[in-house]
Amino acid sequence: MRIRAAEPAELPLLQSIERAAGEPFRGLGMTAIAEDDPLPLDVLEGYRAAGRAWVAVDGDDRPVAYLLAEPVDGAAHIEQVSVHPDAARRGVGRALIEHLARAAREEGLSALTLTTFAEVPWNAPYYARLGFRPLADGDPALTDGLRAIGRAEAAHGLAAWPRVCMRRDLPAPEESAAQAVSG
Repeated sequence: MRIRAAEPAELPLLQSIERAAGEPFRGLGMTAIAEDDPLPLDVLEGYRAAGRAWVAVDGDDRPVAYLLAEPVDGAAHIEQVSVHPDAARRGVGRALIEHLARAAREEGLSALTLTTFAEVPWNAPYYARLGFRPLADGDPALTDGLRAIGRAEAAHGLAAWPRVCMRRDLPAPEESAAQAVSG
């Protein structure tokens, strides 16, 4: 599997991936999530133009998953990661997140952050396995920018189910190199 920058012509396909990735929520009684519209093309284009939209592609160079990120308070915030169900459980999401982690370290960012559903098995528990930790209300790592994202998500109706903000600290580039040599 290869990860590369998303191309303009692929943006409608990213919408299709997001729709398909939302379907499993229906089985959890989260029909509103399953039926939620994907991000509009102009929003996807904004991430792509900023160099913050990556796709994981199959052997035919066709996207099967994507990740969108933006800098928020010194961290790379994962705005969206969606894997088509046909490509699920193969490490595709993990590979996208690790790709972002490398890019974020190179940019000098200190962490990855995201917001997600606390009780959905392929959400918060999955991210915890990838090294993310939940941020409690009093945690200094729960920045103003992350709080604003949480408010915006609540206004969009996502707070109908328990949500959590999570963070994964990134080692500095020199720490990563030392770990690679000692590992």
